[in-house]
Formats: sequence, C-alpha cells, structure tokens
Amino acid sequence: MKFALIPLLLLVLPTAAASQSTAPPPDPERGIPTSMFGTFIKKGEAIVYPFFEAYIDDNFEYKPEELGSIGDVDYRGRYRATEGLVLFSYGISDRVAIEFEIAGITASLDKAAADQSALPSRIKESGLGDVEGQVRWRWRRETSSRPEIFSYTEFVVPHHKDKVLIGTSGAEIKFGAGIARGLSWGTFLARAAVEYAASSTSQFDIGEYAVELVKPLGGHFRLYAGIEGEQDQVSAIGEIQWRINRHVVIKANTGIGLTSKATDVAPEIGMLFTFPIK
Repeated sequence: MKFALIPLLLLVLPTAAASQSTAPPPDPERGIPTSMFGTFIKKGEAIVYPFFEAYIDDNFEYKPEELGSIGDVDYRGRYRATEGLVLFSYGISDRVAIEFEIAGITASLDKAAADQSALPSRIKESGLGDVEGQVRWRWRRETSSRPEIFSYTEFVVPHHKDKVLIGTSGAEIKFGAGIARGLSWGTFLARAAVEYAASSTSQFDIGEYAVELVKPLGGHFRLYAGIEGEQDQVSAIGEIQWRINRHVVIKANTGIGLTSKATDVAPEIGMLFTFPIK
C-alpha cells in the first residue's frame, strides 16, 4: 500500500533537509509539542483549551454494516457534525507532559441515494464524543546539529457502543513519534503513528501522519500550516494564533480535505489558557 511509505518519508526527509540548512541556536523555551496545532507546553505549566469544531462532508464513506444494517458496499453520504471540546494538559517535567480531552458532539448522516439497504435515510445522534488521554515524552532536546525527538501514546476510552456515528465501540491506542527542528523561517515538525483499534478487523493500522510549520508573524500573531493524514484521508490545515497576553491565546483554523475520503471542511475556533503551576 503506497500510503504505508508516507510516515517513514515524513520522518526521514525533513531530517535530511534540516541538516542542510543553517539552523539558529536551539530555543530552550519552546517546550514539548502537544497534540494541539502549533502549541507547546513547558515544565510546571497547565493548559486549558475549550474549543468548538464543525465537520462538513458531502462524500462521507460508509458501509451499511458499519452502521448496524446489512451490506458491505461502500457508499458516500452527507455528513454534518458540531462538537464542543475541552482539552487539559500539564507539563510534569521538561521531558514529560500529559493530556486529557473530552467532547460533546451532535452528528448526522444522510445515506446515499444509491443505498437500498434498510439503513434509515437519516441517522442523527448526540451525546458524549471522544474521551481520550495522552502521555507525551521528549526523548532528546534539539541541538545545533540534531532535531528534537519526541513520542506520544494516546488512549481512547470506549463508550456508547450502541451509537454508530459518535460512539467508540472498543479501546483505541495510538503510538507515535516525531521530530521538531528550529529553522530560520520557523519551527518544523514531522510525526507519524500506528494505531490499535480493538473493534477493527485489522486491529493494527497506520495512524496519523503530518508535516507542520509554526512561524511567528511578529507582534502577537503566529501562523501554523500543516498537511495531516490518516491512511488515504489527507487534509491541509491553516491556523492563525493571536496571543492576547501571556496567558490567553485565541486559535482559529480550518482543515480542507485534499483526498476524496477526507472531511471536506473542518473549521475550529477556541481560546487557550495557560497557567503556571509550581
């Protein structure tokens, strides 16, 4: 499968490219990369990030059997969802950070016109969304000649097994690793992961992969740009961050699907609060 090569390329090629550039001195204040786009956490910091996200997809791929009906043919339906989330993160040390995220979601799916299964013409569900936690670990700090290396483990709690759109039928665990490199034009990151899903027939599969750039724009603004994917679902993401003061940042981004199986449009907006905890 050609997409299986992408995580390896993302980790190898950026390292080679970075070694050919004249890198500035490593930034000791950057902190550990979190799961939030373009956001880092330092030792003794706590982050609270309430945010809102929407999903608009006019060619959502599904099989009737995945939604409780009979039929293993792939169809494309109309999917809409809105989600309110809160993420908590804490920097235990300059090497270890933890995260916890909980969401509430409302989602609907209009089945494809060609779908003649017993599936209802519209499925709509609301309730608890993903409940997940992460441990993030910095293995090696960046030096003038080598990038930072970090890893992360994510666990998604199973719940609402009877809700086919918003429930998580089995435990999901993700193992990922990445690099971070400060360059003259910003901070470059690349990451990739494998995923275990208890409810999946294949169980182990390619998880997320991404290449990312975080660039200060001067003043109180910072720009994030990235390409993120999972197997053959690939999206381009752009985010603007406005730091109101040392403790508050407004984040607004939009994901645009680059492949047919990716969500067409996924806007997000939230306000991030940072608290020093000694």
